[in-house]
Amino acid sequence: MVNLYVAPVVALVAFAVPFLWLLMKRKKRLNMFAQQLPEAMELVARALRAGHSLAAGLHVVAEEMPAPISKEFGRVYEEQNLGITMEEALKMLCDRVPNLDLKFFATSVIIQRQTGGDLAEILDRIGHVIRERIKILGQVKALTAEGRLSGIVLIALPVGLFILMLWMKPDYIELLWKDSMGQMMSIGAIISMLIGTFAIKKIVDIKV
Repeated sequence: MVNLYVAPVVALVAFAVPFLWLLMKRKKRLNMFAQQLPEAMELVARALRAGHSLAAGLHVVAEEMPAPISKEFGRVYEEQNLGITMEEALKMLCDRVPNLDLKFFATSVIIQRQTGGDLAEILDRIGHVIRERIKILGQVKALTAEGRLSGIVLIALPVGLFILMLWMKPDYIELLWKDSMGQMMSIGAIISMLIGTFAIKKIVDIKV
């Protein structure tokens, strides 16, 4: 009886683990890209001041910086070498990497190539703004860490208790889906947890 009830839970967890792992890897890669972006801006700006082209500046980033930003900027460099316009290559980069600061960079480059101006100074300013945003975001995360931890505990505690009771005494916990009152309580608990999760996320998720 215990295995009959626990097996679907184990199967659901096993099914979700690969997707959760991919989401974690994606988030880690995007965070690393965001951290590297200000330095990449400065490298491109220095290359422009030294008299190199924008494409050469992107190539410097691809050669000098670690992944993932080196791979993405290197791909832009290769694409424009193969005949794709710089504007189109940057747009495809923004499609691959959903980062707001990167969109600012691409938009600045596209506008500068159409209207002119000192692109090196523009990139320096964007890099400075990105660094300040990252600094403020780190402070915000430190201040909201307690709230995020409380949310994780409050969400994980009932789920963990449910799985534990399902393993130890399934005939006791099965009233939650066999009895009509238990079904109503289960639905109410799930709705309350979803509302609480959304509320905590809105409180601690401060946009910078």
